Parts: sequence; C-alpha cells; structure tokens
Amino acid sequence: MRALRIGVIGLGDICHAYLSNLQKYPEAAELYACACRTPAKAEAKKEQYGFRRAYATGDELLQDPEVDLVLNLTTPAAHYAYNIAALRAGKHVYSEKPLASTFAEGQEIMKLAEEKGLYVGCAPDTFMGARLQTFRRLMDEGVTGQIVAGTANCVSHGWEWYHPNPAFFYQKGAGPVLDIGPYYMTALLSLLGPVESVCAMGVQPQKERMIYSEPMKGQMLQVDPDIMTSLSAVLKFRCGAVISYNMIWDAWDSVMPRLELYGTRSTLVMADEDPNQGPNIFGGDTLVKNAETYRWKNMPRHEGDEDIPWEIAEVKHDFGATSFVTNDRGIGLIDIAHAIEEGRPCRASGAMALHMLEVSEAILISARENRFVQVNTTFDRPEAMPQKC
Repeated sequence: MRALRIGVIGLGDICHAYLSNLQKYPEAAELYACACRTPAKAEAKKEQYGFRRAYATGDELLQDPEVDLVLNLTTPAAHYAYNIAALRAGKHVYSEKPLASTFAEGQEIMKLAEEKGLYVGCAPDTFMGARLQTFRRLMDEGVTGQIVAGTANCVSHGWEWYHPNPAFFYQKGAGPVLDIGPYYMTALLSLLGPVESVCAMGVQPQKERMIYSEPMKGQMLQVDPDIMTSLSAVLKFRCGAVISYNMIWDAWDSVMPRLELYGTRSTLVMADEDPNQGPNIFGGDTLVKNAETYRWKNMPRHEGDEDIPWEIAEVKHDFGATSFVTNDRGIGLIDIAHAIEEGRPCRASGAMALHMLEVSEAILISARENRFVQVNTTFDRPEAMPQKC
C-alpha cells in the first residue's frame, strides 16, 4: 500500500502522542507537513518528527497538493473551519474530537465528504484499544447476554488542575459533554450502537474558576454562560439498553466505576486502582461477574460470601497502553489508511462522530429545555478489532 501523506494542523500538547505513535506505521502514514500559528514551533516539530515541510498557517498547508489527509489537532472551536476547508481542498480528514462545535456544522462536514467521496475520521479512537475491545468481544461471544442497562461516569473538578491553558475547556465547543464526554459516548456507541432518545439535567455552579496549574496558577477563568459543568443524562439506545451518563466537573474526586454494563448473563466493569482510568485510555482491566460469582448467590449468607472476587477477563487484543503520555492515539487514522486500501468503512468514522455530536447536543438541549429529545441520525456499529495472532 502507498502511505498516506499526512498534513498536521495544530501542534499543541496532544501532538506528541499522535506523532510519536504515527511514526510506528510508515507503511500506512508519512508525516509529510505540519502547520502552526507559531512558525518557529512548526520548524521545530519538522526537525523533531521528520516532516518534509513546515507551514506558518493551516491555510498554506491545505494548498499543498501533496497532502492526502489532514490531521486536525486544533482547539475545538477551530475544528469545523479546518475540517470543511480540508474537504474542499480534496483531502481526507482525521479530526480531534469533537467533529465540530455544533451538530449542524457536523452535518455540513459529512455532506461535503459524501459529495467528494472522501473519508472523515474522528477521535477518540480509544474504543479500538484492548479494554473496550475486550468488552466488545465478551458481548459478541454472548458472555454478557443482552445489555439492558449501565452507567458511564466522568467525575472530577475540571481541567484547571491539570492543563497549562485550560480556558478553552469552558468555552463554545467544549464543556464536559463535548470535551471529555466523547470518550465515554464513543465507547458506548461502539458497543451498543445508535441512541434513540435522551433526557438530562445540568448546572453551572461556578461562573469563574481558579486556575491551579502552571504557568497560569492563581488566575481566574470565565465560564461561558451556556456551558453546564455538571450534567446527568439518561440515554435510551435503539438496542433497548438504558444508560445513566454523568459528566461532572464540580466534584472533589469519586470512586465510581467509569463504565459498567449490565447484561442478562453478566456484568462488565471498567475499574482500576486509579479511578481516572476510563474510556479515555486504551488499556486496563475488564472485571466480570455472573451468577456463579454473584455476591448474593448463597442464601442464607455465610462468612466470606461477600468476598467472592471479580474475574479479570483475558486480554486478546492489541493497543493496551494505560499511560496518558505515551499511548496509542492515531490508530483510528491508521485504520483509515487501511480502509482506503481495502475499500471498506473506517472504524473511527465521521458518521459515528456525527451521531455522537447529535446525542451530545441533545443532552444539552434536554438540560436547558427540560424535555426528552429524540435522536435522528444513525451509523453502522464499527467492526470489532482483530484479536492477537
């Protein structure tokens, strides 16, 4: 196969994980060009990662006829503009999440891609990692039975504790539902398929927030009036499952599992010693309980019944990184390269990202307007990843 020539727009904190990982797949992707609003930074990344060309603006990169696919690593508010411009320039797109700031913008992107016969992929691709693929395998093998319910929980006190420049997390196109939420929502969509309807409630308890991370420590950031920083939703999936979905940026920590699915035959739990390891990483343990290990199976109770351990499911898939720094980001892009070669849909598809965007927007509408919201788009559940040889 011919390697796709990749043009990267945006060289912020996340770029190292992408670029260092993409370098592992020279047969599928060539780091061809990069662009940044700081020309010196673009030149430095060119030298560091072996790009052939560095540009001072994304528009210049889009004019390069040698670029096959644009990897859009800009901030959320700029995703739509660069994604649509890349398609107009005749290039495939792989975007950081979300696909756009609004569902309407996402529809424009996908309509243009269809008209031009171009691929659109979108992060997150963590659902292609070993842990969520273990969930998928156990479901496909019938271990879980029918999934009837579950819960997904992201609970913290926001990005001002971690990120060097956290202001954009509280502006248009971000907030917990559109920033961290896509990891959790995409995990659910990849496992359960499309959502049918949602209802939600949300609050914004702080209009401004103190920054605790360097180099802006001590400064205050303003929260956009439309950003709810803590939301709880109920999602009804077309497969029949009902999922409790909680995106909270106003809590002082939590021990809630990041993801649990309740099937008619067994329960699957995403739980680790580090409770922050959720669908936003690739690896980690999958815990399983069934009728044989159910804590209430022996009645009357006997000493030790409550200590029946959870089974740790066998891992049969690649991409098991548990680091936030060195991880497998970009495998969704590599999958696009193979999908083009093989003439098949890609897994981290624009169609799933568009559905994710509609569901996320429906959650926000429901919380603002105090009503149920129907979801109209659909997508094909991505093909499972192959098991290790």
